[in-house]
Amino acid sequence: MKFAVAFLSLLSGAVASTIEVGASMKANSKAGKGLIGNARRLDQGDDAAEVDMSWAMDYSIKFQGCHHVSQYNAEAGDDGVMIETQRLIRFRLCPANTCSDSSGYGCSSGYGDYIVDMDTYVESYLQNKEQIQEATCEAAEENCGCENNGDDAYDEEACLNTCFANQGLSYCIEDEDGFELNDYLACAQYNPPEAQNQYYRKLEEAAEEAEYYLGPYCADQGGEIHLGLFTDDTCTNFADDYGYGGKTTFEKISYGKSLPYSSKSIVDSDCYSCKEEPEYYDQYDQGELKEFCEQTYEVAGKCETKLGSDYPNESACTYLEGIKMTRKNGIIISGAGSKNKVASAFIGIFACSFILLGAYVYYLKTKLDRGTINLSD
Repeated sequence: MKFAVAFLSLLSGAVASTIEVGASMKANSKAGKGLIGNARRLDQGDDAAEVDMSWAMDYSIKFQGCHHVSQYNAEAGDDGVMIETQRLIRFRLCPANTCSDSSGYGCSSGYGDYIVDMDTYVESYLQNKEQIQEATCEAAEENCGCENNGDDAYDEEACLNTCFANQGLSYCIEDEDGFELNDYLACAQYNPPEAQNQYYRKLEEAAEEAEYYLGPYCADQGGEIHLGLFTDDTCTNFADDYGYGGKTTFEKISYGKSLPYSSKSIVDSDCYSCKEEPEYYDQYDQGELKEFCEQTYEVAGKCETKLGSDYPNESACTYLEGIKMTRKNGIIISGAGSKNKVASAFIGIFACSFILLGAYVYYLKTKLDRGTINLSD
């Protein structure tokens, strides 16, 4: 995590000279202000805390994609992973009135592009989503009519669960499986449940020295973030070799239980307003910037060329261009980088030479065949 912060701080400065649920999230919300305010503080120092971030409340945040970077692990030690995986998120701030959930780009003008480490983005995203869901559940509960009027046999919880299910609000129903996603937003050790029968206990004894770790990673060509099972504390090496993010091994050591978020993305590509609306209508209360936006923007590398700001921060533009993602219908279809013209030329020359050589070999073979026929005659 220390490396991630240092890396992203570098993007906000020196990198420029060397090197890409529902409701709309605007940058002028409490989360949005936090996201933006943090980045400004990185560039301007202690005095940046006094910068007016109210401009950000007119924007929304949209997930653009993610990618992995392999790097040397200076803290690996003799038995550690020397080349670890650094995971980065790319997001965009779009004008709130033009941000589109269905478009992969979100918006086509007046935006800023940013890059931040995955841990920071996912944690802030889930906190914001939880706040939205809690407000939705509270509003739905008031309209369910499940208040107990003194009947001891009345099951208020069952009434509420049925009410929530009928409204498609399954997240309002308390989850009893005991799995806490928040415990694994950064790479963390996973302790499988104890075996319940003799067969599984024997398997458990055979693998008792094995250690496993859970953490998020980029999936679906960078278009989604899944939870994977790994064998190292940097979440670099998957626990199985089947290309399934370790979920096969997870099911085995968890006795048939499926790995959460192994096929469903932890985050979505909706637009989220960065403006925290006042709890009650007040013509003098303009709302606050959301912590989601504030916390993420603070440490993000920035490319604000198209933001329309008088003082755009372009420290990470070159890097972001290097990992530029092209989307069609919201799905990343190509990963980055410009083509190497020299390499392309050599490939073309090699292909032409191979074809000409094949034709010459065929010509020689034909002549030899004719000579063989004449000798036979």
